[in-house]
This record gives sequence, C-alpha cells and structure tokens, in this order.
Amino acid sequence: MKFTIENDNNIIVFTIKENSIGTELAPELKAKILIEAQPNIKGMIFDLSSVESMDSSGLGALLLANRILRDFSIPVIIVNAGIFVMNLMQMTQINQLFEFYTSIDEAKSELLKQISEN
Repeated sequence: MKFTIENDNNIIVFTIKENSIGTELAPELKAKILIEAQPNIKGMIFDLSSVESMDSSGLGALLLANRILRDFSIPVIIVNAGIFVMNLMQMTQINQLFEFYTSIDEAKSELLKQISEN
C-alpha cells in the first residue's frame, strides 16, 4: 500500500496515496494503525485526498483507529474525503464517529485549539 505516516508533535498523519482502499490494502493499513495508535498521541489524521473509493474493509481500518483511540478521548480526523467516501460513511452512519476537515493544516489547527481548551 502506498501511504506515508508523519508524526508532527504527536499528531499522526496518514496520507493515503491509493485511489481505492479495499480488501487487499486494508490489512497493511490496519497493521500500521495498530503501531501508531498509542495513548500518548494528540490525534490521528487520515488524508484521503487520493482515495476515490473504499469498501467495508477500508471503513474497518478507520473504525479500528476510532475504536483504539476513543477510550483515550483522542480524535480521529478525516481530511479531504471525496464524494464516494463521504456518501459511504453517511450511508453506514459512521460519519458521526469522525471529525472532517478540508486540509491537514486546518485539522491540526483545530486539534491544537481543542487540546489547549482542555
């Protein structure tokens, strides 16, 4: 799977560089999520700007991040989700589990603002 992982002051940014996240790619993504989803991070951001489609295993990877981090009140943020991905999340009603932003910088800024307020 083509993606990058950046750790910017304990904000983890996954930039997915595939046009589809399906059964052949999701296991590797899940493995990396398990490594990065630690209780000391401030947030996890998924940049989906290249992702045009996703199936249930791709959604499962995002849900895994949410499931691990919600017990620590650490947000999972989706950035640049396309129409197909947004529609899929709305149909399955998992969009309520994530925060959505249009850029990584905006997501980081809002995340840092939330942290400073708490």
